[in-house]
Amino acid sequence: MSDIQNTSSNQHEERTPTMQDLDPAKMTELCAKGFDGAIGLEYIEVSADKVRARWDVTPNLHQPAGIMHGGVLCSVVESLASIGASVWLGDRGHVVGVNNNTDFLRASRQGTLHAEARPVHRGRTQQIWQVDITDEAGKHVAQGKVRLANIVDTGILGQ
Repeated sequence: MSDIQNTSSNQHEERTPTMQDLDPAKMTELCAKGFDGAIGLEYIEVSADKVRARWDVTPNLHQPAGIMHGGVLCSVVESLASIGASVWLGDRGHVVGVNNNTDFLRASRQGTLHAEARPVHRGRTQQIWQVDITDEAGKHVAQGKVRLANIVDTGILGQ
C-alpha cells in the first residue's frame, strides 16, 4: 500500500500509515521500538479479528527462580489485545487498556511461545479481547482477557 495520498490540488504529500496499513512485519518493526522489542515479540498475523505473535523465552525474560517472569505474559496479552482492538476501531479513535486479567497456567524456561488474540466483545465504548498463549507442544501457558476503552475524543488522553 502506498504511503502517499492525493490531495485536492493534485499534489502528493506523505501520510502516516494507520494500524490497518501495517502488515505483520511492519507491525513488528513499529512495536520493536517499545517494550515489545525488549521481549522480542514478532507479529505473524494482524487483523481486526485475530492477532498472532511469537517470541523466544530467553534468560533475559526470567525471574530469579529461572522461569519466565509473569509480567512478560501480561505484556504480551496487553500488546496483542491492544493491536487487534486498534485495528478494529481504525481511524475512529484510539483504544486504551483499562483491565488486564492474565492467568498463569504453566511455567516456561525456554522455547518459543505463541499467542493468539480474538475479540470477545466489540461495542461502541469498549472491547474485550481474549489471548491464549501456548508452548511449542500446544500446551496452554497462560490465558488473559483485556478490556479496552474506545476513545473517540483523543484530545482527552493524558489529561
